Amino acid sequence: MRNPRLVLCVAVMFLSTLGGCGGEPDQKQDAAAPTAAVTQAQIASARQVVTTFGGELKKALLAGLGEAGPTGAVSICRDMAPDIAASVTQQTGWRVERTSLRTRNAENVPDDWESKVLAEFTSAQAAGRDPATLEHYEVVTEDGQRVLRYMKAIPTGKLCLQCHGTDLAPETAAKLAELYPEDQATGFQEGDIRGAFTLRRPL
Repeated sequence: MRNPRLVLCVAVMFLSTLGGCGGEPDQKQDAAAPTAAVTQAQIASARQVVTTFGGELKKALLAGLGEAGPTGAVSICRDMAPDIAASVTQQTGWRVERTSLRTRNAENVPDDWESKVLAEFTSAQAAGRDPATLEHYEVVTEDGQRVLRYMKAIPTGKLCLQCHGTDLAPETAAKLAELYPEDQATGFQEGDIRGAFTLRRPL
């Protein structure tokens, strides 16, 4: 299980996507667990955690962008995002992380369940779904304990391209190489699914 202090940096995109989700989310449950096993209150809680985490991160990123441009945002992601995730985890009881099929931080490689969901998100977008509406939740069993897991896709916004696109400023590319030598999280186009928020909570 990943350490919440080693959270994948995908937050720049959230400046463009926070509060912009519309339509009906994609809701799926474990075939072995009836829909009733996941309550609307639990799903509302997970969505609120994503909103809270994103809001705190947005505030920090705006400060970093204002002071030092994209290189400042990269540093904020590395230094402050883990603390924000850990704080939200402590306050809410949800373990809060982010992941991607193309990670920036090697510690945030998705597990098998997350990889499956990310692949489903990609297929849904290819079929015409708006990635901002895509979410997935289900009850799974881990080490004999029932756990509610939730993921919400994060689409790549225009601002994200400054740190995740194909034409990075030299100073941004240098900072990424310094902080994330195993970075796989560049080369995205606007609208691509960059990754997802991933939450879990024991039941």
